[in-house]
Amino acid sequence: MTGIDENVHAVPILVDGPPAAQTLLHLDSPSRVRRETLRQILRSKTFIIGAIITLFWIACALFGHWIAPYNPIDDSFAPSYQAPSWAHPMGLDRVGRDVLSRVIVGARSVIIVAPAAMALGVTLGSMLGLVMGYFGGWVDNVLGRILDAVLAIPLIVLAILLLTALSEGQEGINVTSWQLIIVIGIAFTPPVSRTVRSAVLAERDLDYVQAAKLRGERAPYVMFAEILPNVTGPIIVEATVRLGYAVFTVATLAFLSYGPQPPSPDWGLQIAEQYADISLAWWATIFPALAIASLVVAINLMADTVQQVVEE
Repeated sequence: MTGIDENVHAVPILVDGPPAAQTLLHLDSPSRVRRETLRQILRSKTFIIGAIITLFWIACALFGHWIAPYNPIDDSFAPSYQAPSWAHPMGLDRVGRDVLSRVIVGARSVIIVAPAAMALGVTLGSMLGLVMGYFGGWVDNVLGRILDAVLAIPLIVLAILLLTALSEGQEGINVTSWQLIIVIGIAFTPPVSRTVRSAVLAERDLDYVQAAKLRGERAPYVMFAEILPNVTGPIIVEATVRLGYAVFTVATLAFLSYGPQPPSPDWGLQIAEQYADISLAWWATIFPALAIASLVVAINLMADTVQQVVEE
């Protein structure tokens, strides 16, 4: 007998828990996605290595005067250009100052200026990118041509031009940290705005944006409350990448005398003061250069990890 007995009633099966659709919605909630993204980033060995190096230099910037074994501007040691020794692991510079102490304390100017300049550039660039991508048309064309003109000028050349104008032609002597932050932030604005604009163009015609427009929401609300949360991924990637560029730019401008002035232990300034005698005392130039390189590489390690996770 292969048929099914008609007298047997189907028994409903009860399954504990929320409906499948609700469970899927819960699994894909923004907070859960953010936590999973952060978890993936923190699992990366390259991110951990970069974070450790970066935190080390941040600690040097904040507590350098207590960490450094000697006063970074004390030139009472003799003789000058003394090779590395147990008393001075990185040797002495041209005027008898401890290179290790100067490298430790010299992190301060870079750590203060670079993140602030990055934050300014990413903020301005994100706002311009939102406006260009959302409105399009003549707004996009006009702003785009202006940004193209700025992008045609190399970053360092643009920064030097602006800083020279701000310092009244005195070859960077009057350049302050705020001026560096503003100039580097302005120089970073065009590339960031291009990235954000591309992300906004991919979002502005989606259903949730059209729904917001049909509700009668104004353009600022649609841009900042609806579109901006959905383009944070590219913005975060730009922020991490620009931070590495900012460190390198600050050091380069200091090397060119557009930054802290002697006897500041700024890394770029140390290289500028000692590089002519590198054949006599390599340590006075190499160690500050290694400090710059280590920080830039560490930030790039973190940026690569963030980019890989966000773009998955």
